[in-house]
Amino acid sequence: MTQQQSKLYQHGTLATLVPGLFAGTMKLGEILKNGDTGIGTATGLGGEMIVLDGRPYLVKSTGEIDVLPAETMVPFATVHYADHDLPATVVHDLDEAHLGDVVFDKRALKNIFFAVQITGKFSHVKTRAVAAQERPYPPLSAVADQQAIFTEEDSQGTLVGYFSPELFQGMAAAGFHLHYLNDTHTMGGHVLDFTVSEGQLTLQPFSSVEQHFPVDNEEFMAHDFDLGQMDAKIKHSES
Repeated sequence: MTQQQSKLYQHGTLATLVPGLFAGTMKLGEILKNGDTGIGTATGLGGEMIVLDGRPYLVKSTGEIDVLPAETMVPFATVHYADHDLPATVVHDLDEAHLGDVVFDKRALKNIFFAVQITGKFSHVKTRAVAAQERPYPPLSAVADQQAIFTEEDSQGTLVGYFSPELFQGMAAAGFHLHYLNDTHTMGGHVLDFTVSEGQLTLQPFSSVEQHFPVDNEEFMAHDFDLGQMDAKIKHSES
């Protein structure tokens, strides 16, 4: 693994989205100079973004999937350069509830960030995508309550995302945060549930994390974050 592949890059924080700071604060083209794989969203929480092989897709609440231009403004995204030489584990009939059991079996990874990628045949995938918001933006918990739900059976595709340690709740969502895109680019989104009937699981650990803050955004710089309620609100929004 190269030094470039051992670094995780993130623009914005999940905590920024909790009170409704949804305005884009960095161009997608700039973010993608730091990785070719990842997840995120767009201005106004306009959908669920998944980046595969350097190509950014946005799953909208309508079910439409767009390829985003480099000029798209993004409030929050996490990317990395995928290491295609990493060994993969063949998995059968693995569901969302038991992903942690497989990942952490004989691997001491709970205190670091790492990428998760599963490619293969999924017998079931359930995702969601939030609808694009307009100012004045509501809090993230209110948006999550109005999300569109998608399901697909016997799907072929790729699941991509990250594990974040409990220590960094707020910077990201502690635990697994995963997005999905099928091979025909007709269904995807933030993963709520899945069962992969046959696939390959790859884990890419990171020895460093680069956290980029929107220091030119007045809303972010002046906002007083309520840390006391943040953990509960993040868990509600991500479930």
